[in-house]
Amino acid sequence: MATVFEEKNISKAVLYMGLPAMLGQLTTLIYNIADTFFVSLTKEPAMIAAVTLCTPILLIIMSIASIFGMGGNSVIARLLGEDNNKEVKSTLNFCLYAMVFSGIFILLTGILFMIPIARLSGADAENMAYTNDYLKYIFLGALFIIISNGLVHLFRSIGFIKESTIGLALGNSINILFDFVFIVLLGWGTAGAALATSFGFFCSTIYYLFCMIAAQKRGNQLVTLSIKQFAPHKKMVGSVVSIGIPGALITVLLSVSNIILNNFIGIYGSDAVASYGIAYKVDMVPIMLSVGLSQGIAPLIGYYYGAGKREGMSQAMKTSTIYGILLGAIFLAVFCLLGANLASIFLHDESLKHQAGYFVSILGLSAPMLGIINTVTSYFQALGAAVKSLFITIMRNVILFIPAVIILNSLWQLDGVIAAQPIVETLLAIICIIMYVKDSSVKKIDIV
Repeated sequence: MATVFEEKNISKAVLYMGLPAMLGQLTTLIYNIADTFFVSLTKEPAMIAAVTLCTPILLIIMSIASIFGMGGNSVIARLLGEDNNKEVKSTLNFCLYAMVFSGIFILLTGILFMIPIARLSGADAENMAYTNDYLKYIFLGALFIIISNGLVHLFRSIGFIKESTIGLALGNSINILFDFVFIVLLGWGTAGAALATSFGFFCSTIYYLFCMIAAQKRGNQLVTLSIKQFAPHKKMVGSVVSIGIPGALITVLLSVSNIILNNFIGIYGSDAVASYGIAYKVDMVPIMLSVGLSQGIAPLIGYYYGAGKREGMSQAMKTSTIYGILLGAIFLAVFCLLGANLASIFLHDESLKHQAGYFVSILGLSAPMLGIINTVTSYFQALGAAVKSLFITIMRNVILFIPAVIILNSLWQLDGVIAAQPIVETLLAIICIIMYVKDSSVKKIDIV
């Protein structure tokens, strides 16, 4: 990891850190799309709607991993910059076991309250049974979902970049394979999709633990699995959680806002939910790639900050933001030109194809903004500025988004609901630029 941090070519360092993270997010997206694709082969809109409604619940479970994964990532990167390897080892051990305890808690809670959770997600009589089928196996796999997603971030912070990406690709590949087996060959529908998802995360968890055992045997000074090393102290827990919670809230509040959005779209029927679900899956490509880039460079920014290298931090921010904006612009062009064609991969009804294609072109308007929003959010997380990171998250998913959905729905009905995302993202991008410029001037970072 020190080699990457000491790389003189900042663009090269950003790509080295960002591309594997983007690849990892892309494989995650591919399995997510595969779930929808194989379920869509049933030609049952209620099943597609059920997967759409359950997605926010899955994201909330993943967000628990972010508390300790992203929080630990930020703390560990800064500790490495300070050359404090002993505290790095303790922090990594604490994050691992905290995820284990959290996974067990979510498993038990989810099974006990599954039906109320399904109702809260927007399920109705038409798709309730399919929704419950999906949730059951997601909750059973919660432990592995949390550990796998958390270790992705922790591995990047200690330099296990290749292992982090391989674990993601392994789990997602297994998921896709068993999507085909469980849904197409065995006909298990949404239950098969969820079971394949949980099994994929189980396999990636086993791989990550194997990597940690191997590293420990090789004498790696940063890695330990021993429960005897579980010795958290107030400062460590406070540092991890203060950054991790805002990071987790990004996903939680995104899921909450999606649940609210699904409920508004549900007013217009299951077909509208299915069309939006497909459009959202397609739009997740630029979203996940942007998230991957910003998360990938977060340890680099954190290290530069811990080591007092302000110029390197500034260059990393400039480079990753430019890459993110260009990436979003490319996807916007593709969505405007080929939205209906992309939707036709998943939908067979002509009216649904055109509706979903239209939704894709509207959602794509926000893609270039993500390069600004996600990079600035990761910047504040990497620096340990929990309040500012949390502010961006709350602005995005509560203060701006929820009122926008309500107001635009009353003005333009379904079209207004869909338009809420690009409008909110544009406003938020402006706010993020102002926040970064102000923070940079205080820290005397060169932003020119």
